Amino acid sequence: MGKILQETSTPSSNSSFHSSSSAPATTLSTSITDTVRGSHQFKITGYSLSKGIGIGKYIASETFSVGGYDWAIYFYPDGKSVEDNATYVSLFIALASEGTDVRALFELTLLDQSGKERHKVHSHFERTLESGPYTLKYRGSMWGYKRFFKRTALETSDYLKDDCLSVNCSVGVVKSHTEGPKIYSVAVPPSNMGQHFGQLLESRKGSDVSFEVNGEIFNAHKLVLAARSPVFRAQLFGPMKDQNTKCIKVEDIEAPVFKALLHVIYWDSLPDMQELTGLNSKWATTLMAQHLLAAADRYGLERLRLMCETTLCEVVAINTVATTLALAEQHHCFQLKAVCLKFIARPENLRAVMQTDGFEYLKESCPAVLTELLEYVARVTEHSDFMCKHRNDAILDGSDINGRRVKQRL
Repeated sequence: MGKILQETSTPSSNSSFHSSSSAPATTLSTSITDTVRGSHQFKITGYSLSKGIGIGKYIASETFSVGGYDWAIYFYPDGKSVEDNATYVSLFIALASEGTDVRALFELTLLDQSGKERHKVHSHFERTLESGPYTLKYRGSMWGYKRFFKRTALETSDYLKDDCLSVNCSVGVVKSHTEGPKIYSVAVPPSNMGQHFGQLLESRKGSDVSFEVNGEIFNAHKLVLAARSPVFRAQLFGPMKDQNTKCIKVEDIEAPVFKALLHVIYWDSLPDMQELTGLNSKWATTLMAQHLLAAADRYGLERLRLMCETTLCEVVAINTVATTLALAEQHHCFQLKAVCLKFIARPENLRAVMQTDGFEYLKESCPAVLTELLEYVARVTEHSDFMCKHRNDAILDGSDINGRRVKQRL
């Protein structure tokens, strides 16, 4: 058998030096104090009938919870103190659950019911408190005002309407905790739900509905379509659903566009436009985005509509801008419309755009947009004329374009 040998070593001077000179480890913790806020509105109807119940007797609201404690509003129609002889009404907020040394901020508001919003507000919030938050020692502890409002003034004010008062109470319970360094590091991957649904579409497993588009068949799942599109939901499950939901014929849409629509519904992302159309050009992206925009509006897919609007804003060009402008007008894409109008109104673009087939389509389908376009052109022209005049005046005046005096050379 082998022997176990124990080796004793003496630290060298170098190791001793490193041990004594290395910086101590630094840790960090943070104390965080904040308020957990909540509010409750308390309506007191039949105010006149509550008078005379007795000094020190109150009408209580239902309890409400804020910051892990229950609270209640106490309204004293005849006041809380005998010495005031029912001259004032009193209003308090009370701790209605077990608790000790509960620290909180409060706000009591008597609402003006005339619509003038001249509310009577007593608040701890939005101001510095010299002594800090109020501390309630135990259940039943209260904060408020014995002389909240003089009764005679209250009864002739806008705070009382139809014999009703309305009080709003806000409570901010002070909470403190200490955060130290995390002792764990769990990497949570991004959601891959879209990938799972996309694979479901590609595999066709469990598909229970098909669509015929220009002779091409697309298989899908009713529940997925209904969850994503209100139009599909009505078509497949609504009271006016299609009689034949096994195979539905779709009109007025191209097969590649419908394929892209299904891709977005399942994958929740746009497909590769050029791969889908088989065309390797910027124009292919624009064309598909235009068709998808119309399809998204047709099937109530708002996120897809905005995605297409963003894409079209980025690919505005002479040959396609007029058609895009017509689509923006028809499908209420206001930012896309503004981008198109600004692009067309530029002097270097206007004539070329007017010679495109898309401009003829724009004139026929959206004649009202031409008025807006003329306004844009007028503004651009006025701005251009102003800048030109400013430069000419500056030169004649002996100044540069920034308004600085310059010495004329002969």
